[in-house]
Amino acid sequence: MQSSNFAKAGLMALFLSVIALASWEFFLRKTDLPISYDDNEALWADKRAMVYEPINQATVFIGSSRIRYDLDIPTWQNMTGDHAIQLGNDGSNPRLVLDDLAKDEKFKGKLIIDVTEGLFFGDFAPLDGHTLKEIEYFHHRTPTQRFSFEVNHVLESKFLFLDQDNYSFNAMVDHIPVPTRPTVFQMPLFPVEFDGDHFTRQAFMTPRFLQDTNLQNQVKAIWAFFGSLPHPPPPSGDKLQAIFNSVKTNVDKIRDRGGKVIFVRTPSSGPAWMGESHGFPRAEYWDKLLSFTGCKGIYFLDFPAISNFQCPEWSHLSPDQAVIYTNNLVKILQEHAEWPMGNKLSKL
Repeated sequence: MQSSNFAKAGLMALFLSVIALASWEFFLRKTDLPISYDDNEALWADKRAMVYEPINQATVFIGSSRIRYDLDIPTWQNMTGDHAIQLGNDGSNPRLVLDDLAKDEKFKGKLIIDVTEGLFFGDFAPLDGHTLKEIEYFHHRTPTQRFSFEVNHVLESKFLFLDQDNYSFNAMVDHIPVPTRPTVFQMPLFPVEFDGDHFTRQAFMTPRFLQDTNLQNQVKAIWAFFGSLPHPPPPSGDKLQAIFNSVKTNVDKIRDRGGKVIFVRTPSSGPAWMGESHGFPRAEYWDKLLSFTGCKGIYFLDFPAISNFQCPEWSHLSPDQAVIYTNNLVKILQEHAEWPMGNKLSKL
């Protein structure tokens, strides 16, 4: 009799849980927000494992958040026949991933490195710890973790409520506004409409974000807040030279194995561009980076087709802009850098 009561209680709990989840999913669907995948260690590791594809079939992209928003992967792949492997990380220094690829003797492919000066030339970017966890996770993945990832991928493609970054209990609690007072401070949080992730790890702004200037102003205010915080001075002298030395060493390792490396500087606008160009003068950082490493580079201001974007929140391109940018980036890489691509290159 007691076991029967337990069974009934268990079934009732299961029924209520299913009803609660279904109601939550229905509510989220009414918001018209798109499916977004969790950009976690497992997703990054899935893409990191693809870098061993033949050099004439794939290009690896590393950088910070701009390359994740600005590179439209379907456009790249349709134009070039080249698989775009996205390993960029928000708020992180791409030199960490460059170092990992350079140490990997099996990587002999094409590498495009996006440079956001404040992160690329910094000592420690805000989310470098996350990148280091991703690298560690990739090198120590277990069969169980790989299987779990495949299952999660299928489920995440169907249900909005599985978006841990935005709709988990902790994420929802984090978005409860807490008034700032002398003993309490809440770090600014990006609106959920700003950031979505495709399974390819291409980031995108949602239609709602692009239609709502209040949301855009929220993100602009966050960039302004971060800009107002105390920062160490940009590296110079021996410190900057050490960065150049490290980058060159890693680039040379990849090129010595037959790989190809090029740098790109993706667009920014408004106060973001003003601060970056003032703090990191091109001649002292970008130009010397290319000269010292012996690599070619694509700087957005040098090419009219990609020089006049006005980013919705100063720092990243909208999905429509990303298509235009990627279309022109492919042509610029072909015409000005003789960059080898996939089997559609000759048709451009």
